[in-house]
Amino acid sequence: MSDIIHLLPDSVANQIAAGEVIQRPASAVKELLENAIDANATQIKLFVKDAGKSLIQIIDNGKGMSETDARMCFERHATSKIRKAEDLFEIRTMGFRGEAMASIAAIAQVELKTKMASQATGTLIEIEGSKINKQEACSMTDGTQISIKNLFYNIPARRNFLKSNPVELRHIIEEFQRQALAHPEIFFSMHHDGQEMFHLPIGNHKQRITAIFGNQYNERLVPVEESTDIITIEGYIGKPQFAKKTRGEQYFFVNKRFIKDPYLNHAINNAFEELLSADSFPFYVLFIDIDPKHIDVNVHPTKTEIKFEDEKLVYAILRAAVKRSLGKYSVSPSIDFNTESSFSNLKPFNPSTDEIRIPTIAVNPTFNPFEKRHQSGYVPGQTQMPRSNAGWEALYEIVKPAEEAEQSILHQEPNTKHTDLSERNTFQLHQRFIVSPIKNGILMIDQQAAHERILFERFYESLHNNAGTSQQSLFPQSVHMNASDFELTKMLLPDLQQVGFDIQEFGKNAFVIHGVPAEINASNEEQILMGLLESYKQQSGIQKFEQKEQLARSLAKQSAIKAGKNLSQEEMNHLIDELFACELPNTGINGKAAFVRISIEELASYFG
Repeated sequence: MSDIIHLLPDSVANQIAAGEVIQRPASAVKELLENAIDANATQIKLFVKDAGKSLIQIIDNGKGMSETDARMCFERHATSKIRKAEDLFEIRTMGFRGEAMASIAAIAQVELKTKMASQATGTLIEIEGSKINKQEACSMTDGTQISIKNLFYNIPARRNFLKSNPVELRHIIEEFQRQALAHPEIFFSMHHDGQEMFHLPIGNHKQRITAIFGNQYNERLVPVEESTDIITIEGYIGKPQFAKKTRGEQYFFVNKRFIKDPYLNHAINNAFEELLSADSFPFYVLFIDIDPKHIDVNVHPTKTEIKFEDEKLVYAILRAAVKRSLGKYSVSPSIDFNTESSFSNLKPFNPSTDEIRIPTIAVNPTFNPFEKRHQSGYVPGQTQMPRSNAGWEALYEIVKPAEEAEQSILHQEPNTKHTDLSERNTFQLHQRFIVSPIKNGILMIDQQAAHERILFERFYESLHNNAGTSQQSLFPQSVHMNASDFELTKMLLPDLQQVGFDIQEFGKNAFVIHGVPAEINASNEEQILMGLLESYKQQSGIQKFEQKEQLARSLAKQSAIKAGKNLSQEEMNHLIDELFACELPNTGINGKAAFVRISIEELASYFG
């Protein structure tokens, strides 16, 4: 029997390794940005075409590479960061395993230009499918320029698994933002299809956060600072009132490396436990600095997970630091037993400058407390001011209708002549449920769930039949977004226009809203659109629906009347009519019941 085990060719081995390291265009962006940061660049420019599928180009002004290093960087596990296994526990750089360039070269067409300051000319290398096609001298400025063209060109199956351009671009933006947040001392810029999306000048952490997410974040941030012998924590958390219903704006950095750690995320949520509901997620950008020997960064192919030597201690310090900041900046109630606020404004007495004054008392010698006066409401023969009866009816102008309505419900005679829902005497219970008598009992309808079901079927039909109607705004409103939300809105724009939104692009990361669907109360167009995006992201994170259905659900949840809304008799009757005209009136869009039917027998059973 012949031998069947053999070594894989390097090109195949590199393609297999690329499956772990380079999963999508954003993965290549991450690796190249980390290389530029490790090269001590102070200026990094990212250019992307076709969401990274056609071109990813990064230009930096770092220290560059020699001709030999430029050739060696494409070899597997070729690195300048480690010499022995112990060096893995002293890592402070981003890349160190020597996998990225070899993996990228195996699945793309790569052009590398690099030059060191001490060299007269640079080096040009062209490599395709791990095969070097050209290596020669070239003229360029100090630094490195890498162009990746036609990612996964030689693995069609992998390329077919890539998502749409808006989805892949959002992943690239996410990786770009992570690196930019961690290094405010570096200038970053990003262009997509010839348009500049980010221009981030050098600054501090707070300036970088507002430059990425918008100037409105300037008033939402609470600083966090904590220094111990083990770790140092600094950064910013968001105020509770600005928390969102979706994850995404939570960033942990350990030694300036972005990580994902559910355990540390739980520490943040625990610090906010009395300030946020369970379905809200606070904003935070936190930087943890720790001795590398206390962590292991080599536990995940993409290096987004690390292990702490004492995870519980880091958890406790992080939770305490966040909780202290919330109390220090009066975000949450706090008591400082070391100071007494009632004496905080007192100053010590100085006999040389402070004058001692004898207190004086002013007396009116003509005042007679027993004198009966006609002025100011006094009447002769009375020693106190009488109460006025004028206008007493006004006290009951608000209370009386409510009492009468309550009495009319409590003393309403049962009507057994109701044979269908068109003949009903409905009323609202706790501004949440609609109670409607029927022939053999009562219906209790959840007004929010019912309205969500009505709007969902209406929006879903509009999306498929292009039958949405729009109500035009008297004054069009401009909405500025962060880059990720802007791309998401661009992706949803055709469907939004079908359902009744009249929206147009208006410069960089901005839209103008001219109209909204007729079913929506257009009190604040910006709030409606941003709420819709948050609801859409929340739906996509929980359930997997096709885009039109997901958008219809998000629109319905955003636009429906909520619990606590007071409804008139006509509004309640109209809501019931529309609910029972739906295809699925029994359930809301969340799968729970929209109404329950309670029979006379069931009601009677409660009374024995």
